[in-house]
Amino acid sequence: MSKELLPREKALAYGMKVLSDAELMAILFGTGIQGKDVFALCREILQEHEGHLSRVARMSAHEFMERYKGIGPAKALTLLAGLELGVRAAADELMSEDPKITGSRVAFEYMHHNMYNLDHEEFWVLLLKNNLRPLRAFKAGQGGLSMTAVDVKIVVREALVSNSTAMMLFHNHPSGELRPSSHDAALTKKIVNAAALFDIRVLDHIIIGRNEYFSFHDEGVM
Repeated sequence: MSKELLPREKALAYGMKVLSDAELMAILFGTGIQGKDVFALCREILQEHEGHLSRVARMSAHEFMERYKGIGPAKALTLLAGLELGVRAAADELMSEDPKITGSRVAFEYMHHNMYNLDHEEFWVLLLKNNLRPLRAFKAGQGGLSMTAVDVKIVVREALVSNSTAMMLFHNHPSGELRPSSHDAALTKKIVNAAALFDIRVLDHIIIGRNEYFSFHDEGVM
């Protein structure tokens, strides 16, 4: 490949936006592996995932090295770190705008990076100001593959300490199944009832899947 077409030279001349996914990956990898140049390696990885970088990002470093023999820890971690930085940069851009959380879509986009690609359940709470702008988010529980224990007293205490007047609940389903379980529904009701004693509104409970979500509010099951 002529020098002017190499990814680094293209990026320096025209910016990162002009590079393909394979070319961006090639910059992160730097070199290929035995018997395969870096461009062939990157194209192969993308083809196996039908061009979806999000599927690559779901893999752990050990899974990545096991699947692609010849790739060591340095290359695997460099690529996965780059993908994770991309997720965090997108989330940070939204958070820096201090958006009003006016609906489930905005809430999902604001919070999903906290539970992105996890292999276990986590339960998060987003505390809101009177004007529905974010106050702060905190993790209220962490569990296994199908359930997370949450102390309702801690959730309400954090809202009171922060002088929050409203909150939204979030947890992920690693399986990708979005429908709430009976445990999800019962926990939601407990938090709603406990918060109401202190005039704190629970606006929604959002279950986060891989690239989509389920909103208790939108589905009329709050």
